[in-house]
Parts: sequence; C-alpha cells; structure tokens
Amino acid sequence: MSTVTSYLTGSEYEAGEWDLRVDLAAAFRLAVHFHWHESVANHFSAAVSDDGKTFLLNPRWRHFSAVRASDLLRLDADDPAVMSSDDAPDPSAWCIHGAVHAAVPRARVLIHCHPPYATALCGLKDPALKPIDQNTARFFNRTAIDLSFAGIADEEEEGRRIAEALGENDAMIMGNHGVLTVGETVAGAFETMYYLERAAKTMVLAYSTGQPLAVMDDALAEKTAAGWDSYTGAADAHFAHLKEVLERSDPTYRE
Repeated sequence: MSTVTSYLTGSEYEAGEWDLRVDLAAAFRLAVHFHWHESVANHFSAAVSDDGKTFLLNPRWRHFSAVRASDLLRLDADDPAVMSSDDAPDPSAWCIHGAVHAAVPRARVLIHCHPPYATALCGLKDPALKPIDQNTARFFNRTAIDLSFAGIADEEEEGRRIAEALGENDAMIMGNHGVLTVGETVAGAFETMYYLERAAKTMVLAYSTGQPLAVMDDALAEKTAAGWDSYTGAADAHFAHLKEVLERSDPTYRE
C-alpha cells in the first residue's frame, strides 16, 4: 500500500489520508484568514473510513493558526475510551463530530465554528436566511435550522440530536450557538461555510438598515438556489487558490 512520509515526524500515512490531513490543516489556517476562529475553540473533522466512523479532528485547545497536518487526531466514533486518554479531544468536539460522523456517513467533512455574522444571525428569534440575493438564495430550502440549544454540547444525547437535525442538508444554523457545514471534501465543506458567512453578513447588514427586505418569491428563490449546482467545481478552484496563498505566507500547515 502506498504511503507518504511526513518529513517532520517520520510518521507514515496512507496517501489518501495524508492529502486529507493537508487539506484539513489548510482549512484551519484559512479560517484564521477569514476571521472565523474563536480563541482555541471550535473544530473541523474529516472521515478517513468508508463508514465515516474513523475521522480526523484538531487537538484540544490548539489555535487554528498553529494546526499542522501531522497534529490531527485520528479517532474512532465507536470508542468512547478516547475521552479518558491523555490526548483526549475537547468534549464538545467529540459530542458533535463523533455523533455526526457515526450517524451521517455522507458527511465526510464537517466544519463547525462561530463566525461573527452567522453567529449574530443565530442570536435572532428567526435566524433563517431570507433569499434576498444570490448568496442568501443559495441556501433556500437547503439549510437545517436547529432551535433546540441546550447549552454547551458535551453530552452524547445532544450529539445524536444535532446529527438528526442536520438531516440531508449541507448547512445548519444552530440557534443561540453557531453554524455547521458538511461536504464530500474539505474544499466543498469550506466553500459552503464561506458562502454561509457571506450570506449571513448580507442578512445582518440588510436588517441593520431598518428597511423592508426584498425577499424573492419561492419560485425565484428555488431557481436561484438550483442555479448554484452548475458551479460546484468552483469550490475546488477557490480552495486550491487559497492554498497557494498559504504556500507563500506560511507553508508549515503541510508539516
């Protein structure tokens, strides 16, 4: 079986896993670039097994700007003993990511964070994205809204509830909490988060004017949302460009 060796640690990984580690590490660094990070909190993960239950996750309390490919934990969602180990992940990360990867195999990559505009939207009584432009319409009838916040997610039952609430959607607005996106690839999940935060910013700015919103009717909103389907390749192109920017500024994410 082909392997790739990290020159920093000497550890060997299957080629596919190493590439995934590099992309996930890049996503953490890029989250800092877009100001999505929050102290040493929040978590990104990526499945490495076919059933999704074995997944990569950032170490507990490691700042996003310092995450490297070789730092990522390799966890088994069916092994709760991991929480008693010396390098146990953050309890809320295990609760959310372990549950989603175990219950939703299609969610190969999961990004959960509290970016400012999306989180502001989560604090509204009605946090739904209204289709008032192309970006907000992208999420029309394609976003789960969870209004059952029960405090910091660190209990097994809460993780299962969040996984169920996600349903078949690739984005979730978590009332009083933050947002979550999933995808088949790191690039895909990252692009969804990118546009989710852009859409939330548009909503917050539009609300701030105090003027009535020009909300599309359902037919136009659906047509606009469906139109995004032909641009799926843009996620890969965008993420590849952002990684090129990282290569010039700080390529240590690849270590």
